[in-house]
Amino acid sequence: MKLNELRDKEGATKARKRVGRGIGSGSGKTGGRGVKGQKSRSGVSINGFEGGQMPLYRRLPKRGFKNIFGKDFNEVSVGRIQAAVDAKKLDEKATVDTAALVKAGVIRRARDGVRLLGNGELKAKLTFDIAGASKSAIEKVEKAGGSVKLPEKAASE
Repeated sequence: MKLNELRDKEGATKARKRVGRGIGSGSGKTGGRGVKGQKSRSGVSINGFEGGQMPLYRRLPKRGFKNIFGKDFNEVSVGRIQAAVDAKKLDEKATVDTAALVKAGVIRRARDGVRLLGNGELKAKLTFDIAGASKSAIEKVEKAGGSVKLPEKAASE
């Protein structure tokens, strides 16, 4: 068998139905759409309409809101930082900030800053300059001999 001899099995493909090609074709005139009305026209969508009954999306209560001032942080665990240090991607001497983490491949892109979380263990003595950190993360960094520098507003919270 050669590549030019490859083909689908008999009956695997079906020719498309050519509608609106005269009454002799069996699907002429209305083209299989029935007669008149909104649904027989093209480009019409009436999703969500339930025949005058109160639609489901209006029967259910409204819930929650979108905080327009909310920050979208990159969340990084101390265990992930330690793994990057072990793989020689992060320099122990340099300050660990957003740019260093992007360069090391720990985070893909800088959003509104980095927030350090306390999952995992940290052995390396590192200096962090980041947007936020949990209490457990700060404890683990200080226990390893490092320090965490946070913006003034976040430090007071």
